Amino acid sequence: MPTKGMRSLLFHHKAPSFSRHSSPSRSSISFPTPRRNPSAGLNFSDAMIEEVIGNAAVLVIKWDPEASGYAKVTSMFYESKTEAHQFIKSVNDLQKVMHYLVAEDPTSEKLVHGHSLMQIAMKRLQKEFYQILSTNRAHLDPESVSTRSRSSRVSVSTSDDEIDDGALTDEDVRFAGESISDVEQVSFVAMADLKSIAECMISSGYAKECVHIYKIIRKSIIDEGMYKLGVEKFASSRIHKVDKEVLDLRIKNWLNAVKVATTTLFNGEKILCDTVFAVSNSIRESCFSHIAKEAATLLFSFPQILVAKSKNFSSEDNIFRLLDMYTAISENWPEIDSIFSFESTASVRSQALNSLIKIGESVRSLLSDFESSIQKESSKSPVPGGGVHSLTLRVMNYLSMLTDYSNVLADIFVDCPPPAKGLLPEFEIPQAEESSAPPICHHIAWIVLILICKLDGKAKHYKDVSLSYLFLANNLQHVISKVRTSNLQYLLGEQWITKYEAKVRQFAVNYERVAWGKVFSTLPENLTEEIPPDEARLIFRNFNFALDEAYKKQKSCVVPDEKLREELRESLTKALVSVYKEFHDTHRVSIGSARNLALYVRLTPEDVAHYLSDLFSGTTESVSSSSRRRSG
Repeated sequence: MPTKGMRSLLFHHKAPSFSRHSSPSRSSISFPTPRRNPSAGLNFSDAMIEEVIGNAAVLVIKWDPEASGYAKVTSMFYESKTEAHQFIKSVNDLQKVMHYLVAEDPTSEKLVHGHSLMQIAMKRLQKEFYQILSTNRAHLDPESVSTRSRSSRVSVSTSDDEIDDGALTDEDVRFAGESISDVEQVSFVAMADLKSIAECMISSGYAKECVHIYKIIRKSIIDEGMYKLGVEKFASSRIHKVDKEVLDLRIKNWLNAVKVATTTLFNGEKILCDTVFAVSNSIRESCFSHIAKEAATLLFSFPQILVAKSKNFSSEDNIFRLLDMYTAISENWPEIDSIFSFESTASVRSQALNSLIKIGESVRSLLSDFESSIQKESSKSPVPGGGVHSLTLRVMNYLSMLTDYSNVLADIFVDCPPPAKGLLPEFEIPQAEESSAPPICHHIAWIVLILICKLDGKAKHYKDVSLSYLFLANNLQHVISKVRTSNLQYLLGEQWITKYEAKVRQFAVNYERVAWGKVFSTLPENLTEEIPPDEARLIFRNFNFALDEAYKKQKSCVVPDEKLREELRESLTKALVSVYKEFHDTHRVSIGSARNLALYVRLTPEDVAHYLSDLFSGTTESVSSSSRRRSG
């Protein structure tokens, strides 16, 4: 019968009232569950045996699916929770009586009758178990189960001995509905029903039939869930043929799948399995291993296959995808370790760890390749205007993004030895005051040092020495800015930053001295000393010429960093304008006529400050042309 048709019968056909039958007393029989010796401590009278078998017969025959069309299409647990748990109670009592008869009178006709009833009852419970699992797929999905386990305030407990305290009656269901949401309520009820059936069938020796149904239905749910998450078998022999876009999509799906599968899919299934088969540790382990092991192994093997087989993972940019995958497993490791704690699922934990190991090896290899690429970079063309080199941009962008994964990198490099002692100058050693700096700090510092050494070499390609100093100042300032604005600041430390900031200032001083030294040299040492008019006119003319020449050379210089640009302008303006102003204010009156003043003293101190304010932005305007435009 189609599922839809079965559901309509299960949920719309009403059974006759149980009161039409002789109702067994719920509290009339009470005796302990037999232990190793089934008959020990039990002393049943014939009347008690007859009553147990009679009570069981009433319910078992009523719900015999072979004897009644009504029983064949109706769910006992759906019709009446109370009656369903009376059924289980009667079967448990019957089981105890049969244990007693086996020990006391193994040829008894009552034992034969009890055995016949037990077979019918197990078929009924097997059917109920299947119906609850199949018709509640949507409510027993791992997400619902996980949610229910976190928020339900109702205890799931079904005792073989005390129906009133453990089994769910119709009143219990109503109370549960007041405590939890509709979805959680259905999930709660279904789990409790499954648990009570499983315990009854296991104690009656029918564990195999119960477990077989459970494994088939629940494994299909896990497999379906993995398929919806985009996790499927991926032939390792074909992975190198997959293009980058498809591979990126698969990685994105996998990252999402790890989180969902760990926190919801596998976690929910583990909770359900632990609840339903709480009575038997071995059955719980067997069921969960059968249901989840294959899917989990497939999930956690993906990174290892990817790293080993994909040619697309030789690029340095792929280190970030690897770190994302490493993070996904490591962040969820406590849950993975807990969920797959059984000995039979140890291979899942091993697979997850192996993937972490392979990812770590690949990350270390890619970082080593990145370091080699810096050392091998051999471009000799100077950057126009002494700007920031593309190598500096590439390396610092890469490192700043890498340090977003500082904790992961610390794990990956925990056993890697730092660069050989003595290769790093003392102030290059990150957090030098702390001997506990993780190895990744030393590796990052080493890569930055390699970059700085390469920049020193590239500065030598400038014919203009002043530009080489500006180039070094610009590039080192970019390095520091990237360190300041990323997690690199925590890896390299304040001492490292302070030392290199001092180097930037020194480069800036050297640039100013070399680039503008001739301008300063045109002015006398004693700016206020009285000099002849001809000498004053010569000094003004030489100053104008030297300033114009220096400006022409430096007008195309660039300083991308706003802070450094303003500091350079301010330093140069303060030094040059102050000395020129003192000379200008003292000697301009000695020049003579207005004609001579216009010819020799073309610039006021304010004009000089104005022109210097245009520097380091890459402008192409000269002092002479600007002066003519202003005077015109």
